[in-house]
Amino acid sequence: MLTKLDAHSALVLIDLQAGILQGTLVHPAETIVHQSALLAKAFQAAHQPVVFVTVIPDGAWVRTRKMVSARPPHIPGDFAQLDPALQPTANDLLVRKHQWTAFFNTSLHAELQDRGITQLVLAGVSTSVGVEGTARDAAVLGYNLAFVVDAMTDRHPDSHHHSITRIFPRLGEVSDTEQVLAALAQA
Repeated sequence: MLTKLDAHSALVLIDLQAGILQGTLVHPAETIVHQSALLAKAFQAAHQPVVFVTVIPDGAWVRTRKMVSARPPHIPGDFAQLDPALQPTANDLLVRKHQWTAFFNTSLHAELQDRGITQLVLAGVSTSVGVEGTARDAAVLGYNLAFVVDAMTDRHPDSHHHSITRIFPRLGEVSDTEQVLAALAQA
């Protein structure tokens, strides 16, 4: 349960993009996007940043240093396109990652530090990979964490369940959209 939001919080939405949302997911993509859009609009209205993270999974290309194009040929051109329900504003951050975590080889930590952000509210796909990977790095970096479990999903029910019941409670507070919206209204 969410006890409070820090005065300087950011919503981090992981991989809510065409190439990920079209796959088989435990919870309907429409539900996850709807909840995430509600959260994003509320954070934007409260003048708190939203971080829209997308991925181009080219880790193998990076590791072998055979990067011959900006996008590996097996990735469709619209793969990283944000869902149209999500509308970034000028106050928001757009982060393109190439690994599981939004912090590895990106400017995310520096951008958050420049804005004085002390807490991250995490949601997105997939619970056990992108969200958990980002959360683990965020915890190491000292951020307070909140997890919006009705705004995240995974490809595997057991992986999703393990993250939200075993991992996330050790890293921060597990919550839902309603609780986060209420806490944001109180801040």
